[in-house]
Amino acid sequence: MQRKVAAIDGRGQGVCLEETMPALGPGEVKVRVEASLISPGTELGRVGAMRENPQLDRPPRPFGYTNAGVVEEIGAEVEQFEVGQGVACMGGGYALHADWACVPQNLCVAIPEGVSFAEAASVHLAATGLHAVRRTAPLYGENGVVVGLGLVGQFTAQFAQLSGCHVLGADRFARRLDIARQVGIECVVDPAVQDMVEQAGEFTQGYGMDFGVIAFGGEASDALETIYQSLKQAPDTHRMGRIVLVGGAQVTHGFGSALGNVDVRSAARTGPGYHDPAYERGQAYPEVFVGWPTQRNLAECLRAIAAGKLRVQPLYTHEFTLEEIAEAVDVLVESPDEALGVVLKPARR
Repeated sequence: MQRKVAAIDGRGQGVCLEETMPALGPGEVKVRVEASLISPGTELGRVGAMRENPQLDRPPRPFGYTNAGVVEEIGAEVEQFEVGQGVACMGGGYALHADWACVPQNLCVAIPEGVSFAEAASVHLAATGLHAVRRTAPLYGENGVVVGLGLVGQFTAQFAQLSGCHVLGADRFARRLDIARQVGIECVVDPAVQDMVEQAGEFTQGYGMDFGVIAFGGEASDALETIYQSLKQAPDTHRMGRIVLVGGAQVTHGFGSALGNVDVRSAARTGPGYHDPAYERGQAYPEVFVGWPTQRNLAECLRAIAAGKLRVQPLYTHEFTLEEIAEAVDVLVESPDEALGVVLKPARR
């Protein structure tokens, strides 16, 4: 069986390939993909450099890790799903931008009634934001700041507010700030034109932030310092709170007295289980020790979408067919101020 799959070639261009469909393995489901969502940072972060220094001998690399569709076949040892069921899927190398995919069952979750395939295709990025919020250990009424309002940042900000926290979101792209306002983020700030520390003080009525999240990749030392200066301050002048980094951020900062009593935490992916082959294909973790593994986080994301609490559709700015992957990549790479959520849908014949 042949399938179509999106790839990035050595010139940094999107191309649509045809390849042999991988064999369905034990603990996997074969999915007819109806929609997938591009993650601009993780998937396309290096494309700009590739376009400046093309490697013409580099073969195209298939990409994508979050999609949704219909189960068409189940492998041995699959008991969670049945043929004809709608599922949201995740996982690098599995939930590709393609028209067909084979995905381990614990990286899939049933789509609730009322949730579209396009909305469900956000599940990997939404769960990444949810896990980041869990790492902040939020308490009802706390103040938090999310720096970087890409897709993961948008989901992080929403989940923090759904946890009962007051959230300030910051980004330099006006479109992202507008989208954050549209989904109900309490306060949005453009750090290029506004003093974030001053805005944080006003937003928290002088109390200070309890936590902050850095939701973008690359150099983030300035962002960490800004969040640090925004945190609540003890009478001994030490800052207090938690800072979570989700994604590929890199920071340089002093510790000890230079950081005060601040916890710096990493949020890895979608929660426990992802990249454990045994878990991915069906082996459960003991619930008493692992309360929120990846699949449970995925299910919570879709439950929040179905309930109208987590708003996904406003994050989507463009839609293309799978065969139009070149245009989809171009708009994200060349117009990051205009594009955010880009959905791909296979053109069924």
